[in-house]
Amino acid sequence: MIPDKETRCTVMGLGRFGGGLGVTRWLLERGCPVLLTDLAQEKALVAPLKELEEAIGTGQLTLQLGSHETKDFMDTDLVIANPAVPLPWNNPFLNIAREHGIPVTTEISLLVRQLDRRRVIGVTGTNGKSTTASMIHHTLIANGIDSHLGGNIGGSLLGGVATMPVDSWAVLELSSAMLWWLHEEATNEPGWSPGIAVMTNISPNHLDWHGDQKHYVMCKEQITRDQLPGENCLRGDHVSRRATPIPLTIPGRHNQDNAHLAVMVASAATGIDPGDAARGLADFPGLPHRLEAVDADGRFFNDSKSTTPEATLLAIDAFSPHHSRIHLIAGGYDKGVSLESIGSISERLAGLYTIGTTGPSLAASAGPQTHRCGDLRTAVETAIPRMQPDDLLLLSPGCASWDQFPNYEARGDAFRDLVVDHPGIVGSS
Repeated sequence: MIPDKETRCTVMGLGRFGGGLGVTRWLLERGCPVLLTDLAQEKALVAPLKELEEAIGTGQLTLQLGSHETKDFMDTDLVIANPAVPLPWNNPFLNIAREHGIPVTTEISLLVRQLDRRRVIGVTGTNGKSTTASMIHHTLIANGIDSHLGGNIGGSLLGGVATMPVDSWAVLELSSAMLWWLHEEATNEPGWSPGIAVMTNISPNHLDWHGDQKHYVMCKEQITRDQLPGENCLRGDHVSRRATPIPLTIPGRHNQDNAHLAVMVASAATGIDPGDAARGLADFPGLPHRLEAVDADGRFFNDSKSTTPEATLLAIDAFSPHHSRIHLIAGGYDKGVSLESIGSISERLAGLYTIGTTGPSLAASAGPQTHRCGDLRTAVETAIPRMQPDDLLLLSPGCASWDQFPNYEARGDAFRDLVVDHPGIVGSS
C-alpha cells in the first residue's frame, strides 16, 4: 500500500536519532496526515523533532510522546513501524492494528515496493555487511555507475526514489529485523527479496530480538526466499582464500574478503570488469567506527561498530600478524550471545579491559591479563599507562552499546574523545 494525501498514517517510533525521520518526512511530502507516536519523552527527541517543526505547526503532524495509545492504532489507515521495535509479532499495539484490519508496514517495505528489484543489491549477514555494501556502492560510483546506498546504512532513500534515473542501482544493507518485515507473514503483502542477494556470513547474533538462533537464521535467509527465477545470490564463502590481494587502505584479511565479495557482486550485477571493480576500491576509506585510527601514529583504533564476538576476533587478527602487543577493550550490552571466544584469546593480548553489562562474565572466561573496568573511561585510563611504545589500544567491544551508550557511534565518539584528551597522547586527530 503506497499512501496518498487521503491516507491517515501512524508512525510508530521516531527514535532519539531519527530512525523514523525519513519515512515521516516522505509521508508529509505526500500530503498525508501523520500521527507520530514514541515511548520516549519530547526532551529525548529534541534533535529529530526540530526537523519536523513546520509540519507540527501546521497541524499536519500530531505527536503522541511518552506512551502509545490504543486508539492511534485503530483510528488510522496505515501503521508504519520502526523495524527495531522488539518482538513485533507480539507487540500489543501492532496486534491491535492487525486485528482491526489496519495494514502494518515499515519504511524499508515502502521503499522496496517502488524499486525495480532487478536493480537492487541487498546485502545482509552477521559480520561485514556494512563494509561490503559500502564497498559495492563505492566501486559502482568509481566506475561511473549511478548508485544509491541505503537501508540499514546511509539513511532513507524514500525521499529520492521518485527521481532516481531508471538505470540507477540501489545498494541496501538489510538487517535481520528488516528482513523479517519483508516476509509475507509480517505485513500480509507478498514477500520480497532483491534481484541480487548478498550474504556475507551467519553466526549467532541478536538473540535478544529473535529469541533463538533458528529464528535469526530464518530472517537472514529471507533475502533469497522470494527471489524470482534467474535472480542471484552471492555468499562470502564463494570468495577464494587464494585470491590475489586487492590494494586497500584499510587493514585486515576480513576486509580483503569483503572487497573480493564486493568486486564479485559489482561485476555480476552490472557487467563491469572485475579488475575495474577492484581498482575502484583503491581509495575506499573504510567506515567510521570500523577499525578507525584516532591518532596520527596509528596506535589507537576505534572499532565500536564491532557488536559480535566474531567481529572482535577479526579485528584482532587484522593487527596480530604485525603487532604482538594489543590491548583490547571489550564488553557491553548483553544480546544473549556467548563471549567465551573473546575470553579464550586473552592470553594472546597485552591486556583485556572489560566494560558494560557483559564485562563480569567476559572477565570470568578470560585469563590473568584481564582488568574489570566497568566503564569506557576507566578502561582507557587503565590501559594507556600499561602500554609500551609500539603497543596498540583497540576498542572492539563484541557487544551492542545500549547498556551505557545510545548507539555504537556515541560509544566510538566517547573513545575518541578519551584518547584525544588523555595527557601524554600526542598527534591525536
